[in-house]
Amino acid sequence: MPEMHPFKTSHTKLTQTLCLKPRAVLVTMAITATQNDAISFSADKISYDLVETDVDIITSGRRRIPAHSGVLASASPVLTNIIEKPRKSHGGRGSSKRVVKILGVPCDAVSVFVRFLYSPSSCRPFSLTDKEMENYGIHLLALSHVYMVPQLKQRCTKGVGERVTAENVVDVLQLARLCDAPGLCLKCMRLIHSKFKTVEQTEGWKFLQEHDPLLELDILQFIDEAESRKKRRRRHRREQNLYMQLSEAMECIEHICTEGCTLVGPSSNLDNKKSTSQVKTGPCSAFSTCYGLQLLIRHFAICKKRVDGKGCLRCKRMIQLLRLHSSICDQSESCRVPLCRQFKNRGEMDNKMAEDTKWKVLVRRVASAKAMSSLSQSKKQKCEVLFKEEAEFFIRIRKKLF
Repeated sequence: MPEMHPFKTSHTKLTQTLCLKPRAVLVTMAITATQNDAISFSADKISYDLVETDVDIITSGRRRIPAHSGVLASASPVLTNIIEKPRKSHGGRGSSKRVVKILGVPCDAVSVFVRFLYSPSSCRPFSLTDKEMENYGIHLLALSHVYMVPQLKQRCTKGVGERVTAENVVDVLQLARLCDAPGLCLKCMRLIHSKFKTVEQTEGWKFLQEHDPLLELDILQFIDEAESRKKRRRRHRREQNLYMQLSEAMECIEHICTEGCTLVGPSSNLDNKKSTSQVKTGPCSAFSTCYGLQLLIRHFAICKKRVDGKGCLRCKRMIQLLRLHSSICDQSESCRVPLCRQFKNRGEMDNKMAEDTKWKVLVRRVASAKAMSSLSQSKKQKCEVLFKEEAEFFIRIRKKLF
């Protein structure tokens, strides 16, 4: 049969050529795949079916899986070294195929592994079914690490991590450490930490205590560090809430002494014949904090113990708030909060008060919380203004249209 140009061959003649000259068709199909990307996958599949296999993969059950050395070598550098290793001659005529032994895992897991190597690179993440991952995920993870197949390792790490339970978490953790999978190790550690009482009753944990005390120590250290971090986060959250409350109290004190609120207002706004209890202004946005401060201010003004020089607990608390305001206030000359200037002058003269480290830390953090609160409020106000403008704009457009 005369040689024909690959791009001019009809479907019938191409079929005849496939049957008569398989090696020539391999070249023909490779060229066709290069020129036309639409049939590249089918061309590669036909090519692998036509080329005679030159490698036998032997599994633990003595099953032989025929394969192509080119496919295995392109997918795994470890298999490349095994295939390229010179073979020993035994004198007699034997099989010309090379032998690759993959032992220690089920035969079906090796079959899935080989099928993954044969799948195109773009389809490999989707070539494993959920059932295969459920049955052979751990074995495939070990194979992917040993034979250095990163796509399979990434897929198995994710799949095994999704299926890990309290019963098998210790075994999965040991495998993840051996296979250098830090993401899976961290997930196992967190699961052990969250369900430690359940994990402690499993056979895997008991085996670990007897045969791998170093890993047990690492797990216990991880749990201890996690608990310490949780306590620090809780303490930090409580402290931040306290600083935010104090910064809100500072704003309320300024608001009460400058504008007034429902019960208490500035002395310049009051008639001499009226008492502070007759101030009638609307409640502010932080009324819960503001109302408590108003009651504290009214008590501070009429407390007899404060007049006698002894003072009560509520008066001492009010004095501390006024002192804190004075330490934060940067406008003491024009500030209308009582005792602001006096505390400022007293602090400059009193060395003990100036050297109080804890007080300085408190002032700095409350000032920081106040600044952050003002920034968030200004940002919120800007967003509200923008939303209002956009709503008005759409209303005007709707009126014009309808």
